[in-house]
Amino acid sequence: MNPEGRFERGTREAFDDDWFPDGREGEAAKPGTVIAIERAKRVISRNDSPDLGFSLSVNPYRGCAHGCSYCYARPSHAYLGLSPGIDFETRLFAKPEAAQLLREELARPGYRCEPINIGSNTDGYQPIEREHRITRSVLEVLREASHPVTIVTKSALVERDLDLLAPMARDGLATVVVSVTTLDPRLSARMEPRASAPARRLEAIRRLAAAGVPVGVNVAPVIPFLTDHEIEAILAEAARAGAGWAGWSLLRLPWEVKDIFRAWLEHHVPLKAAHVMARVNEMRGGRDNDPRFGTRMTGEGLLARLVRRRVAVARGRLGLAGSPPALACDLFRPPGEARQPSLF
Repeated sequence: MNPEGRFERGTREAFDDDWFPDGREGEAAKPGTVIAIERAKRVISRNDSPDLGFSLSVNPYRGCAHGCSYCYARPSHAYLGLSPGIDFETRLFAKPEAAQLLREELARPGYRCEPINIGSNTDGYQPIEREHRITRSVLEVLREASHPVTIVTKSALVERDLDLLAPMARDGLATVVVSVTTLDPRLSARMEPRASAPARRLEAIRRLAAAGVPVGVNVAPVIPFLTDHEIEAILAEAARAGAGWAGWSLLRLPWEVKDIFRAWLEHHVPLKAAHVMARVNEMRGGRDNDPRFGTRMTGEGLLARLVRRRVAVARGRLGLAGSPPALACDLFRPPGEARQPSLF
């Protein structure tokens, strides 16, 4: 599905004009991935949302090849004149100068250190990171500056950077959250087709924990009538793998995402589609989406309260905290600044 963005005035529709009667042109083809270079002026984004545990973030990429049908970030592609549908997962933008821009921003006299998040909008460890290595270059700058960082990802590729994350973690400078939506590999393959498989994400939690990196699990999004029955099982498996804390968030369907996700439901789970959306509406005050701070992440009503209670009980039983450990900000030194040599 590749609907026009909400700012577009016209619409486009595929049409078979019979120029290729043997079917070659009419056959459905998987669109190839196109990667463009974005020349950003700044790389640190700031937010004042009370629903987020951070104010600063860095997004090395725009768009995300993971292709999660429910992704709340899809509408951001509309600002580029592109579709939040297939375009979001195949027309990607890389920021190769991100590390240098970050270095410049951290070196500014008025910069005030607080944890920077990677993965708030699109996953910094999506498949193109293997080649472009922009997330790694950002981590290298943060490590040089002894700057705290939090990472949210659905990709086991985060293990590649353990050589950076482990020493940062020893200094209280790094935490990682691995998002797990379902433990069912078949459902995951349809709903988040190019993200790491559930078992592989749990293994990433295990390896991060073994390396001494504080790691948590995010059960997100919780999709009523489709994945909500797995909450306790996901938390138990994550705790067994070494997760130290757990968070969760309810399915969010802003702007174009509601139509994309409805289409996905009708195609993949048609017998459950109406039930899923009825539950969503019930937890969103009768709407598909609730953008209000305070309720947009967790919903409202009896069912939302029940989910919160289930998570709280499971955390208590499994010994999982409700939030990550605080990170150190007092070690920060602007990149390139001479360090006082140790007396020892």
